[in-house]
Amino acid sequence: MKKLIFVSFILLLLFGFSRTAIGCTIIAVGKKASKDGSVIVSHTDCGDNSRFKVMHGRSYPKGAMAPVYWGLQEVRQPLDSMGKVIGYIPQVERTYTYIRSAYSHINEFQLAIGESTMSQREELKIKREESKQIMTIEQAQIFALERCKTAREALELITHLLDTYGFLPSCVDESECLAIADPNEVWILEVYSVGPGWEPGKGKPGAIWAAKRLPDDHATIIANWSIIKEINIKDKANYRASSNYMSAGIERGWYDPASGKPFVWQDVYAPLPREWATSRLWMFYSKYAPGIKDMPDRTLKSPFDTQNPYIQYVEPLSLYPFSCIPAEKISVQDVMAMQRSTFDGTIYDMSKHPAYFVPDGKGGMKYSNMATPFPTRNLRELLGITWRRNVARGGYGMVAQLRSWLPAEIGGIYWVYLDNQAVGPYLPVYCGVQQIPESYATFNPDQFDDASAKWTFDEVDNLLYLNWQEGFKLVKAEQIALEESFFTEIQQEEAVFQALLKEDRVKALESITIKVGERAARNVEAYRKLRKTLLTKFTNNRQGINFQ
Repeated sequence: MKKLIFVSFILLLLFGFSRTAIGCTIIAVGKKASKDGSVIVSHTDCGDNSRFKVMHGRSYPKGAMAPVYWGLQEVRQPLDSMGKVIGYIPQVERTYTYIRSAYSHINEFQLAIGESTMSQREELKIKREESKQIMTIEQAQIFALERCKTAREALELITHLLDTYGFLPSCVDESECLAIADPNEVWILEVYSVGPGWEPGKGKPGAIWAAKRLPDDHATIIANWSIIKEINIKDKANYRASSNYMSAGIERGWYDPASGKPFVWQDVYAPLPREWATSRLWMFYSKYAPGIKDMPDRTLKSPFDTQNPYIQYVEPLSLYPFSCIPAEKISVQDVMAMQRSTFDGTIYDMSKHPAYFVPDGKGGMKYSNMATPFPTRNLRELLGITWRRNVARGGYGMVAQLRSWLPAEIGGIYWVYLDNQAVGPYLPVYCGVQQIPESYATFNPDQFDDASAKWTFDEVDNLLYLNWQEGFKLVKAEQIALEESFFTEIQQEEAVFQALLKEDRVKALESITIKVGERAARNVEAYRKLRKTLLTKFTNNRQGINFQ
C-alpha cells in the first residue's frame, strides 16, 4: 500500500500538474481601487502555447458555423493551427480582433479575461472521450473576445455557451475561474463540471456556475480555489448563476436546505483548500487587508521555519473574503510585483533554506550566492529543499490595464511576459496593435531559437544559476530600466496617438504596431547583452573549479 501511494504521488507530480494552467493566479482591481483609475486584470502561469498572434476580425456569410477546437493550448503545432475540431456552433456575421495565445486575453475593445484553474470534487470530473461536453474555457474565451465588447456581454455569452454545449475541462479535469473585465467593471465567474452523463439538448445546463461582480473600490485574488461565498440571485446587478447552482449540490447531498444554514457556494463545491492556494491568498490579503481577524503570521524568524510544518497554520477558506477595499490603491506595477513574488521574508521563501548557509572559513556562516527562489528539482533533491509554490514560474502571463478615458486602441495595454516573470521584462502591447513582433510569436520548446524572445529570456534565467544572488542584481537593474522607460514613454505618447487616431486611424494603427515592435526588440536585445555579461562575469572558470 505504501508503494502504491508513493507511485500515485509521483504520477501526480509528473502528469497531474504537467499543465501549467493549474498554477494560474488572477489579480483583479476595480477602477476605484487602482491608482490611475484603470481596471486591472492579470493572469500568470498560462498554458503551454506562449506564442502571441493578432487574430483580425472577419465577416462571415449568414448561416455559417464556427468550429469548436480541442488543443488551443498546444504549442507543438503550427502557429496558424487551432487544434482538433470537436464540434460547431452558429457563427456571427462579423467578429472582432483579438490577441490569441493558449488562454486568449484581450480584444480591440479593451475586453480582457484572466483565467485560473480551480479544484473541484471528484464526482464532478468527466473524461473527454466518454462525454458530450465540447466547450473548454479557453474556447469560450475566444468566442467572447470575437463577439463581445463589454464584460457583461462576455459573461452572458460564455455562460450561454457552457450551458448549451457543456463545460469540458482541459486542465487535469478541474474547474475554472475567469475574471472578465472591461474599462468599467470586473465580473468573477466560477465554473464546475456537471459530471458524467450529460447530453446536449435535454434541457439541463452543461455546467454549474456562479458569477459575482467585483465592487469598483475592491481588489481580489484567485489562487486556483473558489472565492465566491453566499449568492443573492435576486440581485442581478451583482450576481448571476446557472439554474442548477443550488440544486446540483442538494442532489449530491452536499447541502441540506432543511439544515437552516445558508447556502455557501464555496463550501458546497470547493474541496478542502491546499497550502499552495492559501499561501497566495495570505500573501495578497496580509498586504491589502491586514486587519482580517486571525490572519496567520508567516514571517520568517529563522531559516529553519521553512522546514517546520508543525508551526504552520492551515486556515479555512472562510478566513479570506471575496475581495477587499485595499489598504492602499494598487498600480499596474504593484500587480507586476505581486506576480513576481517569491514570498521573500516568509516561511514560503525557498531561497532561505538552511542548506544555503555555508561555512565562511572564519568560524561563522555566510549566505551562499547559489541561493535561489527557483531551485530546480535536482537541486531540491540534493539539498532537501521543501518545494513551495511561488506565484508563478511558467510559460507566460499578463497584466491588462484598461482605461476608459482613452480610445480603445491605446486605452487598453496588454503587459505580457514570457518564461520566468521574475527574471524577464514585461512588454506593453496596445489593443490597437495589428501584428505581434516575430520574436514574441516564435517558440518551439524542443529547439532553442535565437529569434525567440522566450528562449532569450529563458537562457538568461538559466545562466543565473551560475551565481543567482549577484547575477540577479544585474538582471533586475536591466528589467527596471526597461519597464520604467516604457511607462514614461507611454505617458508621453498618448496625446500624439490620440491626435493621430482622429486624423488618420490607419496610420495611427501602423504607428502603434511599429512602437510595440520597437519595444519588443529593445527587450530582446537587452537580454542578449545580459546573457553575455552573465556568462563572462560568472563563467565556471571563475568559480574555482580549476585551482581551488
